[in-house]
Amino acid sequence: MAKRQAIKGWGAMHCARLVLPVCACACALAMAVVVDAHADVDTSTGNGDNTLTNSVVEEPEFTDVIQNVTVPAGRSVRLACSVKNLGSFKVAWMHFEQSAILTVHNHVITRNPRVSVTHDKHRTWFLHISDVREEDRGRYMCQINTVTAKTQFGYLHVVVPPSIDDSLSSSDVIVREGANVTLTCRANGSPKPTIKWKRDDNSKISINKGHSVSEWEGEVLDMARISRLDMGAYLCIASNGVPPTVSKRVKVSVDFPPMLWIPHQLVGAPLYYNVTLECFTEAYPTSLNYWTREDGHMIHESSKYHMENTVGLPQYKTHMKLLIRHIITEDYGMYKCVAKNPRGESDGTIRLYTSSPPTTTPDPRSLTTPPPSRPPRRDTPLVDKGTKYQSNLNEIDKGKQKSDEGGGKTHLNWVGGASHVTDNAEWRRGHPRILFLVYALLKLLGLF
Repeated sequence: MAKRQAIKGWGAMHCARLVLPVCACACALAMAVVVDAHADVDTSTGNGDNTLTNSVVEEPEFTDVIQNVTVPAGRSVRLACSVKNLGSFKVAWMHFEQSAILTVHNHVITRNPRVSVTHDKHRTWFLHISDVREEDRGRYMCQINTVTAKTQFGYLHVVVPPSIDDSLSSSDVIVREGANVTLTCRANGSPKPTIKWKRDDNSKISINKGHSVSEWEGEVLDMARISRLDMGAYLCIASNGVPPTVSKRVKVSVDFPPMLWIPHQLVGAPLYYNVTLECFTEAYPTSLNYWTREDGHMIHESSKYHMENTVGLPQYKTHMKLLIRHIITEDYGMYKCVAKNPRGESDGTIRLYTSSPPTTTPDPRSLTTPPPSRPPRRDTPLVDKGTKYQSNLNEIDKGKQKSDEGGGKTHLNWVGGASHVTDNAEWRRGHPRILFLVYALLKLLGLF
């Protein structure tokens, strides 16, 4: 037994040193035959004579081709080599490109712990590789150690999902408005991944003036004379048909000094009302925003003033509001909205002037005190006299209705809360007593 192990070890050691894979495998198989020859020596007589059988043995043959296999990296794979009439011959597996003997018969020659071999009653020999890696890719040879070695090949394709190489790809960038920008994305995988660029918000990519695209294919994305509209996140997407597809997010920030837009530079408001002044700013980095009076003094939050800044979309936009409560005479004049960032400063002026109150009743929520009273209109009677005057005319009308039962014209018209007698000559001639009573009543009231 020790002699057999020594022969096997010798054969494996010398076979592993051979350069040509076919010769190496043949060598290994020859060693295996030597071992088996020693196993067949008849020692029953003690004379050491060998007894050989002169029977005719049919040569082994392959019964099927080795199927090409595609497997993702990290999985396990099994290659099958089917033979018949193997008899005392041996089957070996080799990695052809690496000139490496992997197995001979039941024995694993390689030191790779991920490789193993099994068989189905010597008819089908399986080469097992676990945790497949990219270096396992290539041609695998199954060989039978006949006088003229018989061989066949199968190919193992190892596919690798894409992965983005951060060390060779762009990270977040900050550029000045009007500059050129180059973004790079490198990815590994098998097959070689394709790279596409898209914007995170699905808006178009501006390659240069007049040329915009929904997506850009290629490892390098060049954008000329970038503007604030190009600010945002860009996605580098790598795919090669092997899931999962991967992506990298690159944020592009565009620096520019503040800009202001004032929707109303002249704002009118009555005394004792509230009013809101507005400014819209654009700036990156985000600007410091505040309000001042015409004398340059900064306005602070108080019971008189309330300031509010609302960030818009995109985020470089800001809506500035200044609420002035309970306007008094001293509040009229010039107001200034100011925006500052490291790139510069900008301001805008709004003039607040006095105006007449609205003709309709203002919303009570917008008032801090009731609006000033106004003199009554000429066609509106005073409250006391008007009420008394209207009541007496109603009494006259009730008395009149008795004599006009069965039809007739109405002789009093009401306009805007005041009463007027219809100037009808025929009616005056037919009713002198009623006219006298009306005249007396008006005289009594001091209206005549």
